[in-house]
Amino acid sequence: MAEIALNEDIPTDAPADVAAYIRTDETGIASLNLAVENLHCGACVRRIEAALAARDAVTSARVNLTTRRLALHWRADQAGAGELLGAVAELGYRLVPFDPELLRDGAANEDRTLLRAMAVAGFAAANVMMLSVAVWGGEASGDMGPALRDLLHWISALVALPAVAYAGRPFFRSAWGALRHGAMNMDLPISVAVLLAAAMSLFETISHGQHTYFDASVGLLFFLLIGRYLDRRARSKARSAAEQLLLLSAAAARVVGTDGKVRALPIGAVKTGMTVRVAPGDRVPVDGRVSFGQGAIDASLISGESEPKSIKIGDWVHAGTMNLSSPLEVNVAAAGDDTLLAEIVRLTAAAESGKAAYVRLADRAARIYAPAVHLLALAGFLGWWGLGGLDWQAALLIAVAVLIITCPCALGLAVPVVQVVASGLAMRRGILVKAGDGFERLAEVDTLVFDKTGTLTHGRPELVNRAAVAAPVLARAASLAAGSRHPLCQALVRAAGPVASRLEVHEQPGMGLALGGTRLGNRVWCEVAAASPKDGNSELWYRESGQEPVRFAFRDRLKPDAPAVIEKLQKAGWRVEIASGDRAEVVEPLARQLKVSQWRADCRPDEKVAYLQDLAQSGRKVAMIGDGLNDAPALAVAHASLSPARAADVAQAAADFVFQGERLVPVAVTLLLARRVRRLIRQNFSLALAYNLLAVPLALAGLMTPLFAAIAMSSSSLLVTLNALRLHARDAP
Repeated sequence: MAEIALNEDIPTDAPADVAAYIRTDETGIASLNLAVENLHCGACVRRIEAALAARDAVTSARVNLTTRRLALHWRADQAGAGELLGAVAELGYRLVPFDPELLRDGAANEDRTLLRAMAVAGFAAANVMMLSVAVWGGEASGDMGPALRDLLHWISALVALPAVAYAGRPFFRSAWGALRHGAMNMDLPISVAVLLAAAMSLFETISHGQHTYFDASVGLLFFLLIGRYLDRRARSKARSAAEQLLLLSAAAARVVGTDGKVRALPIGAVKTGMTVRVAPGDRVPVDGRVSFGQGAIDASLISGESEPKSIKIGDWVHAGTMNLSSPLEVNVAAAGDDTLLAEIVRLTAAAESGKAAYVRLADRAARIYAPAVHLLALAGFLGWWGLGGLDWQAALLIAVAVLIITCPCALGLAVPVVQVVASGLAMRRGILVKAGDGFERLAEVDTLVFDKTGTLTHGRPELVNRAAVAAPVLARAASLAAGSRHPLCQALVRAAGPVASRLEVHEQPGMGLALGGTRLGNRVWCEVAAASPKDGNSELWYRESGQEPVRFAFRDRLKPDAPAVIEKLQKAGWRVEIASGDRAEVVEPLARQLKVSQWRADCRPDEKVAYLQDLAQSGRKVAMIGDGLNDAPALAVAHASLSPARAADVAQAAADFVFQGERLVPVAVTLLLARRVRRLIRQNFSLALAYNLLAVPLALAGLMTPLFAAIAMSSSSLLVTLNALRLHARDAP
C-alpha cells in the first residue's frame, strides 16, 4: 500500500495521486476519503480532527477509528488538499489510499505482530522469573555467592533486554509519536517504567548489585500486550457497511444506441436520457423509468418488502434493484453518484463517520492519568533524593516503583476484558458482537425502533384464508402456481402441499399465470371488478372460466416470541417503536397486535435516517433493529443497532450485533447483557481507581520495591479480569 506523498513545493495544491480521489460538488465543496495507516486510539482521532477543524476552509473532518477512514470536506476555492493533508502529516500520521481489502490485510498483519510480541514477552517472563526464583532461593538459604548471582543476573539480562526491545515496540512507537508532537498518552508511562526498570536492572548487574528487575519489565509487557490484543480484536469485528453497499453499484451499463445496437459503457459515461437494457438476473445500473418490458424486480433495497415488485412501462426503478424476470429497458434519469443507491452509500458512510468521535472511557481517563503518573514519580524521586536523604539510586528505584505500580494496565484492561468475555457469552447464545464499543453504547439506549419485514416477521408470506377456499380450488390453483417462482405462488404451493407442475402454463411477467381460460395472478390479470378488502394482506386472484374469482390472502407471519419480547422490553423501561417501508394497512394491525403505539409506515431509507436523527436531537438514545439493505443507513446512524443473521450482508455489516435463529428473544438478551456489561465496566474502573488510591501512597512512602510493584500491578489486572468473568455467574441475563 503506497503512502501518499505530499508536494512540498506547492503546498496548496493536491498532488496527482491525491487528486484522483477528490470529488467536488456543484456548491464548490470538495470531499476526500483516505485512510490513516497508523491510527491507534481515540486520542489520535481527536488530534487529527482538531487539526483539520482549525482550518477555516474545512467544513467537516471525521475519522472512523474502526475503519481508519478520514472523510474530509472543505471549500475548494479556499484551500488545496495538499495543504490540509500536510496538517495531518505534521502530526506524524501516514495517509494512504482507502482500499478496504488492503486495510484489512494491514490489520491482520498488525494482529500477528502483537501476537509475536506477546509470545516473546511471555517466553522471556517465564524464563526470567525462573532465574529470579533461583536467586531468591539461593540468597534465602545462604548458598548463593556473588559470582553465581552475577551470572544469573547476566543471563536474565541476555533474555530480558532483547525481549523488551522487541515486545515493547508497540508501546515505544506510540509513546515517541505522542512526545514528538507535545502530547501524552497511556503508552508513555508504560514505556518509561519498562525502560527505567530495564536500565536500572542493567546498571545493578554491571555494578554487581543484589537486586535486578528484569522480570518486572518483561512481565509488565506481557500483561499489557494481552490487553492491547484483546482490545484490537474487539474493535476489528466492525466492518464498513458503505464498502459493501458499493458492491451493488454497477461498473458498466448496456446502453441501447439510436441504431438499436447494444454496447457496454462505463457507468461514469452513462448520461441522462440514454436507454439501458437490463437482463434477467442483473441489477439495474441507473435510476429511471421502464420504457420497455414488464415483470418483477427485487426492490427490497428501497422498500424493505420481501415480495418482488411488479413493474410495467412507466414505472420507476432504482439502481441496485434486481431484475427477476423478463428483459427491461430503462430510460436513464440518474446515474453514478446521482442515484438513490449512491445516496444510501453516502448516508451510511456519514453515519459510520459520525460514530468516529466516540471516545472510550479509558482513553478519556488516560489523558489526565498519564501526566499525573509522571508528576507523582518525579515528586517521589525529588522528595526522597533531595529531602529524604536517600542516594539517587534508591530514590530512582522509588520513582520506578511509582511508575510501575500506577501503570494503567488495569485501566487499559477494564473495558476490553469485559467486552471479550461478554462477546463469548453472547456467541454461545447465538449473538455475534461486531462493534468493540457496542455493549457500552447499547446500555445507554432508551428507545428501540424495529423494522417489520424479516425482523418482527419471518420474511416468508403465508396463506391466511385457506379455510375460506374449497380444497379442490386450492389444489387447482396450486398446480398453476407450481410453474412460477414468485414468492406468493410458492406460498400457495406450500399451503396446498405437493402438487404436479403444469408445464403448459403460460406466465405473463408482472401479471400472472394462464392455462387456457384459467388464470392466477393480480386483480387486473384475473379481471376482478370487486374492491379488495382493506385487511393489509397481499393477494393472488384465481379465476376459472364461468366462475367467480377466488382471492388468496397472504400475510408474513409474526415471529412467535415477538409479542412476549416486545412486552418484556416495554416493562423493562424501553420505549418501543416500529418504522417500516411497508404500507400503513400492513403495519397498523401488526403494531396493534404488539401493543406498540408509535409506528411509521412507507419509510424510505433516508426517511428512517432522518427520523432516528430527530429522535437523537430530542435527547433519545436509539437502537435500530432491522434487516435488509434499506435499513443499512438507519442501522449505521443509530446509537446502537442489531440485525438478524438472515439479513442482507450489508445490514449485518452496519449492525453492531447480529443474532441467529428465527426468534426475537436474542434482542432482549443482548439489551439486558449490555446493562450488565456497563455495570462491570464501571466496577472495573472503580477497582482500578481503588487500587491506585491504596498502592500509590505505599510506593511513594518507599514501601514498595519495583518487583512488588510489578506484582501488585499484575494483581490489579487479574482482579479486573476475574471481575469480568462474573458475567458467567448466571446462565442468562
